[in-house]
Amino acid sequence: MNRFSIIKEFWQFLRERKRWWLAPIVIFLLLLGVLLVFAKGSALAPFIYSLF
Repeated sequence: MNRFSIIKEFWQFLRERKRWWLAPIVIFLLLLGVLLVFAKGSALAPFIYSLF
């Protein structure tokens, strides 16, 4: 199975179903997840976790 098959499938879903409003939500959630993963071991962790 291809590594990026989920991304390709999501892109096809957006194009065929015209669900472009989903793209910013998914991008925001991915960026938030990356921020939490990378900030967990840094000095920023107490400040980020206080936001939630």
